Amino acid sequence: MNDDARLAFRLLEVSRALAAQGLNVGASGNVSVRCGDGFLVTPSGLAPQACEAADMVTMTMTGDARGALAPSSEWRIHRDIYASVPTAGAVIHAHSPFAIALACQRAEIPPFHYMIARFGGDTVRCAAYATFGTEALSRHALAALAGRSACLLANHGMVVYGQDLDDALAKAVELEALCEQYWRTCQIGPPVLLTAAEMDEALARFRDYGRPRRGDGVRRL
Repeated sequence: MNDDARLAFRLLEVSRALAAQGLNVGASGNVSVRCGDGFLVTPSGLAPQACEAADMVTMTMTGDARGALAPSSEWRIHRDIYASVPTAGAVIHAHSPFAIALACQRAEIPPFHYMIARFGGDTVRCAAYATFGTEALSRHALAALAGRSACLLANHGMVVYGQDLDDALAKAVELEALCEQYWRTCQIGPPVLLTAAEMDEALARFRDYGRPRRGDGVRRL
């Protein structure tokens, strides 16, 4: 199995994992991974369980597709993130329940919890509405993603990107969990938000997330 085939197989696995965890239902949502000078993306209109690795669609950065199936209607968002963010290795667009609930309010997620910093800022923005599959939607998503690795799409869902498919999947799961936590908190009343200074400290710590830090109280041999 060559590298492209392995990427296609892992892309299908992640697409199925999103469905298994309830972040996508049926043929909703889409996933891609950077591949050479272009990317692989899930096909349009097919549920992950109905796909094989060979069904993943190869695309160029100019929007040309290779394969028997049409690429996801949201391929522009994937292509434009790769073009704008050199560190992005994989992109996930999900129609997860709590992300949709908040996206239909067209409001950003404020710093109610320090894990908001996981996505690169002190809020998770909500992109302006546009019809699915359009250049306008991609432009709105890029604007909401400026300085962030995740955003909501108004009346639609969520978009996240990561350094690879595992990172992107983890972020999608974490964002949906935060959306649920924020929704539940709002049932009690307006949450107490973290201050700008508190979020700045959280953001600084996330810059070293997963790497040893001096002064973290851990003795190293």
